[in-house]
Amino acid sequence: MVPGRTMLTDGIKLPRFIYGTAWKKNKTKRLTALALEQGFRSIDTANQYKHYNEAAVGEGIREKVESGLIAREDLFLQTKFTHRPGQDHRLPYDPNSSIPDQVEQSFVSSLEHLGTEIIDSYVLHGPLSRNGLGRDDWAAWRAMEAIYNSGRARILGVSNVTLEQLKSLYKEACVQPRFVQNRCYASQGWDYNIRSFCKANEIIYQGFSLLTANRGLASNPELNQIASRHGRDISQIIFRFAIDIGIVPLTGTSNTKHMQADLDIFNFHLNVEEVQTLEVLAANKDQLQVSTG
Repeated sequence: MVPGRTMLTDGIKLPRFIYGTAWKKNKTKRLTALALEQGFRSIDTANQYKHYNEAAVGEGIREKVESGLIAREDLFLQTKFTHRPGQDHRLPYDPNSSIPDQVEQSFVSSLEHLGTEIIDSYVLHGPLSRNGLGRDDWAAWRAMEAIYNSGRARILGVSNVTLEQLKSLYKEACVQPRFVQNRCYASQGWDYNIRSFCKANEIIYQGFSLLTANRGLASNPELNQIASRHGRDISQIIFRFAIDIGIVPLTGTSNTKHMQADLDIFNFHLNVEEVQTLEVLAANKDQLQVSTG
């Protein structure tokens, strides 16, 4: 049975496929609107001018709300707080302010950009280092917890996180993360260890760069055989596989036909053997040309 297009978490309806708006620059408004036209109802962004244009995301959403295509309540909006090292000179907060004040300033700015009073998912865009959680990470998370407790964010999450960092956050947080969003490499078992922790603790795993981080899979003969059997392309098979193993995938395509093809993955399913084949492919690292982009 094919899982539905949405799932419930904390009483909130989450679409099983997310449209990501990173690296769209001056095309952000048009592509956000286009994604909504094609049927995406979950939008991921960040208040980080270095890689996102959050204000333009809001403009694209506003255009489609005003046209009557969608209502705000139809959408799942996710944005992020990004520490100073992840930003460029266009900061959404005062760098001389305390971390809690930076989080609050960034969040208020996000509300204005997105034209909403509530953010469905507010995500820490990544700890300051790959080793543990530092004082500033905890200061940011506590400020995010305060936003959650105020009712202005429905769910909290964390991105670009290691297993040890996730375990620490889950154990010591007052408001536990409900989402993890990581780059997902086949060569690392599709982030198997973190996904396993998420599954055991009712955390939803969001995977990004499923295609760009795994370009070498496109030439894999077994994967191509599966795609041929279903009359689908490689990207559809990978996204369908992701959903079958519990990942909520992100796509950032700028192509209308690819958007349509991505959403069409709900109209077929992989059998158990095919899912197992894709999981085994992850061990064949010599077949992969992993990109860090």
